[in-house]
Amino acid sequence: MVKHWFSFIGKEIRGLHEAAYLLASFAFLSLILALVRDKLLAYTFGAGHALDVYYAAFRIPDLIFATVGSLVSASIILPYFIEKFEASKENGKTFSDGIFTIFFSLMIVVSIIIFFLAPWLVPKLLPGFVNDPALSDLILSVRIMLLSPFFLGLSNLLSCLTQMNHRFLVYAASPVVYNAGIILGVLVGYPLLGISGLAWGVAIGAFLHMGIQIPFLLHEKLFPKFTFDIAWRDIKKIVFTTLPRTVTLSANQLASFVLVSLASLMSVGSISVFNFAFNLQSVSLTLVGASYSSAVFPTLSRMLFKGHIAEFKEKMIASAQHIIFWSMPITILFIVLRAQIVRTVLGAGKFDWADTRLTAAMLAIFAVSTIGQSLIVLFVRSFYAEGKTARPLVINVISAVIIVFSGYFLDKAFFAYPVFRYFIESMMKVEDQVGTSVLVLALAFTFGVIVNTILHWWTYEKVYKGFTKPVFTTLFQTFSASVIMGYVSFQSLRFFALFLPLNKVWGIFLQGLFAGLLGLVVFVFMLILLKNKELSQVWFTLHKKIWKVSVPPAEVEHL
Repeated sequence: MVKHWFSFIGKEIRGLHEAAYLLASFAFLSLILALVRDKLLAYTFGAGHALDVYYAAFRIPDLIFATVGSLVSASIILPYFIEKFEASKENGKTFSDGIFTIFFSLMIVVSIIIFFLAPWLVPKLLPGFVNDPALSDLILSVRIMLLSPFFLGLSNLLSCLTQMNHRFLVYAASPVVYNAGIILGVLVGYPLLGISGLAWGVAIGAFLHMGIQIPFLLHEKLFPKFTFDIAWRDIKKIVFTTLPRTVTLSANQLASFVLVSLASLMSVGSISVFNFAFNLQSVSLTLVGASYSSAVFPTLSRMLFKGHIAEFKEKMIASAQHIIFWSMPITILFIVLRAQIVRTVLGAGKFDWADTRLTAAMLAIFAVSTIGQSLIVLFVRSFYAEGKTARPLVINVISAVIIVFSGYFLDKAFFAYPVFRYFIESMMKVEDQVGTSVLVLALAFTFGVIVNTILHWWTYEKVYKGFTKPVFTTLFQTFSASVIMGYVSFQSLRFFALFLPLNKVWGIFLQGLFAGLLGLVVFVFMLILLKNKELSQVWFTLHKKIWKVSVPPAEVEHL
C-alpha cells in the first residue's frame, strides 16, 4: 500500500492544466483537513481567549519564515536549480548542497536568538497580552513554534528539487500532512499539555511537511548534504536575488502582524475571528491561485531560460484566465452564502451564533480580495521567473504600508465617527454584535490587496502589451455569469428556508448547498450562452486527459 502511495505522489506531471488540477485536488484534500482543524478548534475553544493565545503565537514564527525561510523559496531559486542541473547533475548537486548548508546554519542561529529574546519580544509585538495571565503560555508556544519556520524553510528548499523534476504531487501532499500534524496537536497535544500541546502539533506538522519529500529525493540521490565546498559566488548572487523577494514577503507578513497586533487590543476573540475568516477566504487562493501558479512556474522559468517569450506570454494569459474563471464564482458564493459556510464549517460546541455572525461578516469583506490575491501570486511568480524581483518588491511594500495605515486609521475612525461605525455594522448585518471593530482590519487588508492587484496588472501590461485584452474578456464573462449566479443563490436561500430547519446545522448546510448548486447551474448555463472558451477547456481537460493519466511503477523503494 505504501509502495502504491509513493507511486502516485511520485508521478511526473507536465501538462499545465493537468498539473494545476491535480495540485488543486491535493489542495482540496489539505483544505478538508484544514476545515477539520478549524472545526475542532472552534468546537473546543470558540472565538475566545485561549484561541487568541494560540493564533497570536503563530505571528513571530510566521515572520521568521517570511524573512529567513523565504530565502530559499522555490519561486526564486528554482530557475537556478534548473540552470545548474541542466548543465550537469554534478553541478546541480554541488549547488544544492551549498544552499542547504548555508540555510540550515542560518536558521539554527536565528531560532536560538529568538528563543532567548521571546520573553522581551512577545509583550512588545503583541501589546494586548502585556498584562495577560496567559503571557507565559504564549511565550512558551512561540518558542515551540520556532521549529515550524525551520522545517518549512527546509521543505521550501527540497520542493525546488521535487518541482524541478515535475513531482508536483509530492510537493502538493506536504500541506496535507502539515494539517494532519496540527489536528494531532488538537486531539492529543492539548488534552495532555494545554496550549503548548497545540504548538507541538504545529511543529510536528511542519516536520511532516518537509519529511514527505525526503523518500523521493533519497531514491533519486538528490537529497542535499552538508559541505564545506560552497560556491560563495553563487550564494552571493542568490542572496542579492532573493533579498528583494524576502522583503516583499516580509512586508505582507508584517502588515498581517500589525493587524493581529491591533486585534490583540480589541475585544476578546478578535484574533480568533480574524484568523477563522482569513483561513476560510484562503480556500480560493489555495485551490486556484496557488495551484495554477505552482504548476506554471517551472514552465515559465524554462521558457524564459530558452528565450521563448511569446509562449511565456501565452501561458501567463491562459493561467490568469483560468484563475479568474475559477475564482470569480467562488468569491460571489462566499459573499452570498457566508453565514451558511461559517455555521456549517465552524458552528458547534463553544462557537456560538454570535461568533458565526461576526466571522461571516469578516469572511464577506475578505472574499472581495480573493481574486486579487490569486492573481498577485501569479504576477509575482512571473516576475521571479524573469529574475525581476524589484517590481513586486516595490508594489508589495506600497500595499503593506496601505494595509497598516488603513488598519490603524480605520480603527480610530470606527470609534470616533458613529456614522462610519453604523454604516459598517448595518452593511454587514451585525448592528447588535459585540466586537465589531475587528471588521475594519478585514477592510484594510482588502483595500491594500486591491491596490496591489491594480499595480501589478498595470506593470505587467506595460511589459507585455496585449495581456489585458484577452484576460478582460474572461473577466467580463465570468463576472456577468457570477453576478446572476449570486442573485439566484440569494433568492434560493429564502425559498429553501421555507422547508428546512434553520435552527439545525444540517438544515443550514442543506440550505447553502442547494442554493449554491442551483446558482452554479445558472453560472454554467450563462457561460455556455456567452460561448466561454475556458469552460470548454476545462471540460476537455477533465474529460480527455486528467482521468486517463497512467501511474508508472513506484520510484521510491524505501521509507
